[in-house]
Amino acid sequence: MFRLDSGILYTVFKRLIQSFVLIMDTKTKILNAAEHLFASRGPNATSLRQVIGRANVNLAAIHYHFGNKESLLRTVLSRRLIPLNADRLALLEKYERESGKRAVSLPKILEALVGPALRLSRDPKQGGTVFMRLLGRCVLEPDEKIQTMLNHQFHYVLERFTPAFKRAVPSLPPVDFFWRIHFLVGSMAHTMADSERLGAISGGLCDP
Repeated sequence: MFRLDSGILYTVFKRLIQSFVLIMDTKTKILNAAEHLFASRGPNATSLRQVIGRANVNLAAIHYHFGNKESLLRTVLSRRLIPLNADRLALLEKYERESGKRAVSLPKILEALVGPALRLSRDPKQGGTVFMRLLGRCVLEPDEKIQTMLNHQFHYVLERFTPAFKRAVPSLPPVDFFWRIHFLVGSMAHTMADSERLGAISGGLCDP
């Protein structure tokens, strides 16, 4: 009966682990580089060659892991938005359980929607201000493909939060309600895209 030497098995397993770590490290370097460049230059003004230059990898690595720039941007956004939106929904569900049959208060709904984003902006390991600037740019970007990516990430969040908002302010006319949602999202996007300006013009008094 054929038997593999335990030393050979260990060597093969070790090399597989090393290869996996190397692949993940390369992918992470590309994502981090793209995140910084997309945030500072904008997705449409950033080339793949600029990304590989910052990440110190070759062009083949980007094509292997992501295929093209559109797929790379989608992955950059998903990496942060999936856990961010999960935190938002979890917080809303927590407040709904605590409220029982009563409507969740407006301040708590806003905390569930805005709070996780503010905490992310203060956590460099989760992209911090760099990712929030990128997200703000993307929200304000007229590019149809980028808007489709964002709609895909946020549609289920809005589907959950919209009924909660309506229950909190049932007397608000639908037109006014959607305008206020629009202004809320717009103010968040503007603040995320250029938060340094407020600090500069206020002499450091305001710190988003």
